Amino acid sequence: MRLALAEARDAGARGEVPVGAVVVDDRTGHVVAAGNRVEELADPSAHAEILAIREAAAAAGRPRLDGMDLYVTLEPCAMCAAAISLARVRRLIFGAYDPKMGGVEHGARVFDQPTCHHRPEVVGGVAEQEAAALLKEFFKEKR
Repeated sequence: MRLALAEARDAGARGEVPVGAVVVDDRTGHVVAAGNRVEELADPSAHAEILAIREAAAAAGRPRLDGMDLYVTLEPCAMCAAAISLARVRRLIFGAYDPKMGGVEHGARVFDQPTCHHRPEVVGGVAEQEAAALLKEFFKEKR
């Protein structure tokens, strides 16, 4: 989670919403880290989770990330939760909860839907205060 928080700080410094994600492959020790790049790439899908999943899948040479864990500083939105399911991520560990846009514990609750093919193990609230503080400070400065 420390690496995800560092990615979030970097994203915030670039003017992006400060969210960071890290995919860890326990079998190989390979680590992929990414921060939001929505504004930079003018791509609404360039969330940290999506970028990290794409890079991890490319590095693994396969679309399924079974045996891999995703650490992210904010509860994933519905789009990212669906991508996590499709990628077959083993475990999702996230920091701050997102009552407004979250898609795991809030909102769409993607993994609880009968149409969801894969539900990862989910652990929320890891380094929650630090992750939430990054977001609060970022949006405070924007307003």
